[in-house]
Amino acid sequence: MTEADTETTGSNQQPGRRYFFRRWWFWLILLCLIGGAIAIWKKQTSPIGPKSGSRAASLPTPVFVSPARTGNMNLYLTGLGSVTPLNNVTVRSRVDGQLMAVHFREGQNVTKGSLLAVIDPRPFQVQLTQAEGQMARDREQLNNARLDLERYRTLWKQDSIPHQQLDTQEALVRQYEGAVKVDQGQIDSARLNITYSRITAPISGRIGLRLVDPGNMVHAADTGGLLTITQVQPIAVVFPLPEDSLPQVLQQMKERRLPVEAFDREMKQNLAAGELATLDNQIDPATGTVKLKAVFANRNGELFPNQFVNARLLLDVKKDVVIIPSAAIQRNPQGAFAFVLKADNTVSMRQIKTGISQGGDTSVTEGLKSGEQVVVDGAERLREGSTVEVRELGQADTGGKGKKSPTPTKGG
Repeated sequence: MTEADTETTGSNQQPGRRYFFRRWWFWLILLCLIGGAIAIWKKQTSPIGPKSGSRAASLPTPVFVSPARTGNMNLYLTGLGSVTPLNNVTVRSRVDGQLMAVHFREGQNVTKGSLLAVIDPRPFQVQLTQAEGQMARDREQLNNARLDLERYRTLWKQDSIPHQQLDTQEALVRQYEGAVKVDQGQIDSARLNITYSRITAPISGRIGLRLVDPGNMVHAADTGGLLTITQVQPIAVVFPLPEDSLPQVLQQMKERRLPVEAFDREMKQNLAAGELATLDNQIDPATGTVKLKAVFANRNGELFPNQFVNARLLLDVKKDVVIIPSAAIQRNPQGAFAFVLKADNTVSMRQIKTGISQGGDTSVTEGLKSGEQVVVDGAERLREGSTVEVRELGQADTGGKGKKSPTPTKGG
């Protein structure tokens, strides 16, 4: 490097240093602004200070309470079952012939013995006439043979004919007697076919859709039939229950008749009430359940064949037990507990033992007494000894950011 180059380089560096030191105040201001912004951001995002936190901690927590009460708790067993008719009959023709007329409407309720259809009876009436004519001829031949038999017996006693001729006449009489019986059977068969040409309802029930129209030829061997009749009054519901419940059900069946209620699939609408009739003779090994059958009067047609319903069996009634809303029950590693309201508007965490639950209520076997107030809403913000403010239904919950508190489940 030459001397001239060295001088040039040195002269270029000196202005840059002078520029940096002249601008030092700019960088200082920039750093101060960044530090201030960070401080403000930390202050805004930091937890509430000691003073504000203590003030918030001193505010009572709004809760809803409900009293524990003494009452009866029903023990139910529920199973999803299907409505099954007690009788379901496919009506078929018992003779071959032309379907002349139908005397029913689809969906009609009929009683046992009602006329449903008519098969052309004329061929059977002809058969009856022929059988009666054959019967008259064979009967006269029988009468003549009996008269000859009496004559032959007299002649044989006088030793005028051989005994073989007498035996032959006796056999002829028996032959005609058999022919008369055959004729009588043909007459009865023809009359029965005439009866079968009028098809009547074998049971009382509701008629389904018509399967054959008038004018068609029908046969006794047809598998489809003419129509179906389903008995709907009374009607049954078949539903399964776990095999573990079987001993209790059998024991209660020995003592009384068990009531059963049929609900819709969502368990909201009570469709009908009936009684448990019987149960199956074996447990299904694939599902570990046993089938039960309940019978319902079904006077207004609430239940329909093959309808899916929830069958609720009233197994037992627990009397004079402590009952609280199920919403009041909390869980921790030690088991179930509830927050009990004390006289100084604080709450105590009480360990309890629960029994059966039904309809939003739960029975308590240990840990609570009737009349004690338990928290049913707002318990998630409580601790042992927390101060609470008991709110009325519909009162706004300021601790919930203006959101309306849900209506608590009332006991009973």
